[in-house]
Amino acid sequence: MRACDKRCGSVGTAPARPACRLSCGRIDENKDEEKVQDPNTGEAETKAEMGNKTWADLAGEMKTFLWNPEERTCLGRTAKSWGLILLFYFVFYTCLAGMFAFCMYVMLLTLSPYTPTYRDRVSPPGVMIRPYLNGFTIAFNISKRSTWQPYVDSMHHFLSTSGCLTSPVQEEKNIECISGQYFIQGGNESEEKKACQFKRSLLQNCSGIEDQTFGYSRGQPCILLKMNRIIGYRPGAGVPVSVDCKVQKGNESDLRSVDFYPGNGTFDLMYYPYYGKITHVNYTSPLVAMHFTDVKRNSLVPIQCSLHGKGIVNDVNSDRFLGRIIFMLSIGK
Repeated sequence: MRACDKRCGSVGTAPARPACRLSCGRIDENKDEEKVQDPNTGEAETKAEMGNKTWADLAGEMKTFLWNPEERTCLGRTAKSWGLILLFYFVFYTCLAGMFAFCMYVMLLTLSPYTPTYRDRVSPPGVMIRPYLNGFTIAFNISKRSTWQPYVDSMHHFLSTSGCLTSPVQEEKNIECISGQYFIQGGNESEEKKACQFKRSLLQNCSGIEDQTFGYSRGQPCILLKMNRIIGYRPGAGVPVSVDCKVQKGNESDLRSVDFYPGNGTFDLMYYPYYGKITHVNYTSPLVAMHFTDVKRNSLVPIQCSLHGKGIVNDVNSDRFLGRIIFMLSIGK
């Protein structure tokens, strides 16, 4: 029993006891209020003490936090504590790296380095032209060499060892194949495949051998068309894919004559299928040269060159390179 209850119990008369308890209750409430106010008072005292600290005191406390010589702690941890936490994170991240490496290893086991798993979005092929300098506009003046020389240099570079065709030494490594049929090679997919020869002389007037300017100095430019490589693709379903060119929009008489090399502007079947750069090391992409011998002068002529053959798609407006290509040709005097 509390002291106040003892005092009220010692009161002799019963009517006086409730008044005594009421007085004791008020005393207890005052004590509770003092207890509730104690945290605020302590916080205020702490702030006051912080306000009284100088920069030297704060620097000393920071120095002690960084290294406490008495407790031999660094940043609040002993050497043993730091060792345990570093060991934990080392083991933790090692396990994460191991799990990631294992997942990558399992995934790579399902992939072939020779043939893509999914090839449904790369067929039929797209095409590209050379020379390609500043977009798909080929414009020059015959009388100004500086306007057409960059195109000539680009063609020579493309047909050199660093461009498309192989060097004479590498050309000897390739074999002569039977024209008009696919060159299908069996065996293990990891075995190196043989490649058919594609000689620069097949481009005839557009080879750059006899006419080193590819016709640009005479206003009869040559443009090379290349079909994109697709592993395992057999274009034309047994019939060579051909190329033709026409005016895209405008007067058809602006383009009066175009010669195609080799042959009638076809991609020979013997260069297909392609087995990939890992096994088909010396593979040379076949080209079709388009020799524009008679084009309207001093006019910007939009030209569309398209592939034609079974399985070829060349009428998709959303893809200007799928089975066709559109470029501008302007020849000035």
